[in-house]
Amino acid sequence: MSRNILGDSYHGWLNNRPALIVLVFSVFALIMVQTALLSRQQTLDELERKTEADLNRYILSVEQKLDRFKDLPKLLSTHSELYAVLPLPENETETLRVNRYLEQVNETIGASDTYLMNAEGLTVAASNWASERPFVGGNFRFRPYFQDAIRGQAGRYFALGTTSLQRGYFFSYPVFDKQQVVGVVVVKIDLNDVEEHWADPLLDILVTDVDDVIFISTRPEWQFRTLKPLPPEDQQRVIQSLRYGDSELVPLDIVSREPMSSGSQVITLLDHERKKPDEVDDQLRSRQYLLLSKAIPDTGLHASVLASLKPVEQRMITTLMLVAFIYVALVLLILVLVARHRIKRERSEFQAREHSALEESEARVRAIIDNTHAGLITLDTKGCIASLNPTAEKLFGFNAQEICGQYFSQLLAEEDRAVCWHHIMAPEEREAELMVEASGRRKDHSAFPIELIIGTMNVDSQQQFLVTIHDITERKEYEQQLKNAREDLEFRVQERTADLSRANSKLLEEMALHSRTQNELIQTAKLAVLGQMSAGINHELNQPLTAIRNYADNASAFLQRSKYDVVASNLHEISGLTERMAKIIHPLKEFARKSSGQIEIVSIRAVRDGAMSVMYGRLDKEEITVSWPQNIDELYVRGDTLRLEQVFVNLLSNALQAMAGQLEKRIEIGACLTPDRVTLTLRDLGPGLEDPGKVFEPFYTTKKAGQGLGLGLSISHRIIESLQGRLSASNHPDGGAVFTLELPRAQVRAADETLDKTGS
Repeated sequence: MSRNILGDSYHGWLNNRPALIVLVFSVFALIMVQTALLSRQQTLDELERKTEADLNRYILSVEQKLDRFKDLPKLLSTHSELYAVLPLPENETETLRVNRYLEQVNETIGASDTYLMNAEGLTVAASNWASERPFVGGNFRFRPYFQDAIRGQAGRYFALGTTSLQRGYFFSYPVFDKQQVVGVVVVKIDLNDVEEHWADPLLDILVTDVDDVIFISTRPEWQFRTLKPLPPEDQQRVIQSLRYGDSELVPLDIVSREPMSSGSQVITLLDHERKKPDEVDDQLRSRQYLLLSKAIPDTGLHASVLASLKPVEQRMITTLMLVAFIYVALVLLILVLVARHRIKRERSEFQAREHSALEESEARVRAIIDNTHAGLITLDTKGCIASLNPTAEKLFGFNAQEICGQYFSQLLAEEDRAVCWHHIMAPEEREAELMVEASGRRKDHSAFPIELIIGTMNVDSQQQFLVTIHDITERKEYEQQLKNAREDLEFRVQERTADLSRANSKLLEEMALHSRTQNELIQTAKLAVLGQMSAGINHELNQPLTAIRNYADNASAFLQRSKYDVVASNLHEISGLTERMAKIIHPLKEFARKSSGQIEIVSIRAVRDGAMSVMYGRLDKEEITVSWPQNIDELYVRGDTLRLEQVFVNLLSNALQAMAGQLEKRIEIGACLTPDRVTLTLRDLGPGLEDPGKVFEPFYTTKKAGQGLGLGLSISHRIIESLQGRLSASNHPDGGAVFTLELPRAQVRAADETLDKTGS
């Protein structure tokens, strides 16, 4: 019972897997947070103890250094030679001796500078008297250490030297003469060696004055900055004292302070990171430090240590990684144990399910075998029937008791038994399975078509045969019906093909007839145009004929008078007139002949010349001006010259008839080029078109009776379409009809253009 309870509990956890995952991660997050807090606190405590020890060590070293020099001014003030140059140096020999004395003392004690001032603050002798910038002659009465000494007490002070511009700590003591202060001795020491000898990269040392101004630091960029912002009045006071020269006293970029219980602080400082010591600041980053400060006794100064929290962060990361590793290892161990328990339990369940599934599978297979529409028969190695399903019993009319143990061949027709026996008895030639169509034999000896598949199978390490039988009686009937339908369809296709062949032949004849009719119609339209131009031709030929008759009569008269030169002149004129008549008639003959119908490269200029030669007489008689494009020499299309001439003659004739009776008669022809098309527009100044959509319909005309049948534009439209072009009509906004002609553009080489121009 307890095992069942544990199993139910286990299944409950598995079924609620998302909640389990959330719980694992929640515990992990809680452990990590607590670990981070404890690790940070412990590491901060250790860092604080170490930092405090380092700070005490630093303060002790500063105290020791200061203690070495604090009594030296008092000792020097008792030297008798100093009185010789106070209050003013009058003897150069005495002054030189005091300077050398101070120089010797300064070298002996290891101070930075040692000098003597009178009661007015004027420096009368100094150890650096021989340097480029000596203190001699300088007045430092404004310094607090001088003011303390002149009042009769020892003085201490840290500042930048106004002459040397070097940082220094000053010790001063008054020089007494009969209880009266007559001068001040000052010893200046250098604390830079404290910075130079501090080698810990994770600790930064700061020394600040009472105003929190940093004047000693292991970080040079922090010098003369403040730990906190100074009030304006304090900042002004420090600047006026010249204590730190012209430094701006900008505070450090401390963005947050976290007080600690021990009095220290964790600060966040915006700091510049250096890649190398000699490189300038290149990147501003936020860093955390532990700030610990203590006062240096008897100096008025404070020493501070800024310890980087990088070790704290690294230790936190290391601890977190270790805890995370341990946690993950424990979780994995638990998962492994749970998985082993689950596998063991599932194995037992699987065995039980497998046994149950095997029984179910056997029952299912038996049900499938018994209810399948195919007959299934099993044979032993000798080809005897071992079993058969109910479908096979129905197909052959036998029951299992009657047929089992007998040879399978008795269920087949005589002619099909050999193939099956060969497959069963010849294993070396046997394929994977045998599939044949055969004739089955029922118990009543009736035959029916079957599809037979013989395959092999292993039962208890013995090879047996499985025979699958399908009754294909219906399929055979369908095949016969399909065969009959196919034969009928083939017969109908042959009849339809013969009909289509006859129809196709008739269509070809009609197309040929249509083509001949169209060509004859085009030719008839040409002749109609020629008939309309007969009046102009008659007028053109009558004049040269009359002149020829007159020249012939004159030549006969002059011949009788033996004036042969005049006769020759008249004969020459007659020859010229006959040539003129031939030029008039030749274009008409060319226009009247039939086209070859071949597509070729055509020059629009040649088309213009042909059309104008035909229309010249009529246009001249009607006094009509035709303007052609200026770039006509550049226009080449793909088409037929004679057909295009006929189109232009038709368009010009229509324009001529449209402007009959008008005072101004003008035809304007324009051109537009695109990479693959040439567009020509022909505009007249007539009354325009009544219905532009019908002008291309056959026999549509608005002319008077006897002026045309209305076929010219219809034929022109068909000609342009046969040349892969487009002809359209419209009315111009300013009056008159506009016919637009688009044709495929032809590209012609420069050499061909030159040849065409010279040839024409």
